[in-house]
Amino acid sequence: MAEPLLDIAGLDAGYGPAQVLFGVSLRLAPGEVVALLGRNGAGKSTLIKAVMGLIAPRGGAVRFAGHEIAGQPAWRVARAGLGYVPEERRVFPDLTVAENLAVGRRPAREGLPEWTPERLFALFPPLAPLSRRAAGSLSGGEQQMLAIARTLAGNPAVVLLDEPAEGLAPIVLEPLAEAILAMGQGGVGVLVAEQNLDFAAAVADRAVLLARGSVAFDGPMSDVIGNQALRDAVLGV
Repeated sequence: MAEPLLDIAGLDAGYGPAQVLFGVSLRLAPGEVVALLGRNGAGKSTLIKAVMGLIAPRGGAVRFAGHEIAGQPAWRVARAGLGYVPEERRVFPDLTVAENLAVGRRPAREGLPEWTPERLFALFPPLAPLSRRAAGSLSGGEQQMLAIARTLAGNPAVVLLDEPAEGLAPIVLEPLAEAILAMGQGGVGVLVAEQNLDFAAAVADRAVLLARGSVAFDGPMSDVIGNQALRDAVLGV
């Protein structure tokens, strides 16, 4: 693989006295889309939050673009070039779609194409006619598109998506998958924490499987799809 943009090594993390992650290692290259798979409670969201600085790691290293970011505050991690789309979406409901995008704006980064409003509306066509609509009035699928578009407006080098397919109708999943693929093709590294195996297989070439807070598998997505015993043991599907 290419030189990793995000390099997680031996990461331990948890909440209070409970440890959730045990020595997790994961690498993400520029333009690569990796699916982070596992059952509920496996540690997917904890891993993303630890990388983003929302919880403090207890051990290990997180290097982004060659710099150690473990333990840095979330605002500093975001400013360095990591974008985060939480499971709850968290759009600003009283602001319009256009205003939500404006809030997320950051300067373009060297070596990456700029995510202008025009480009974002081309990526998510349903949002274009809704630009003056309050975000709180959008459907769940439209809010998910807006949450991702707002994160991209910050021109990140890496985007961390936490359960983007959860609760969405099948008709929304195809354009969402196409958008994630376009992000990777544009040079953005994407880590997708997901339980929907079909959706993950549609967007990722590589999968990292977590089981009880540790990496149980790291390899081609095709190996996950073709190995029923692995899916039964780690994913229960």
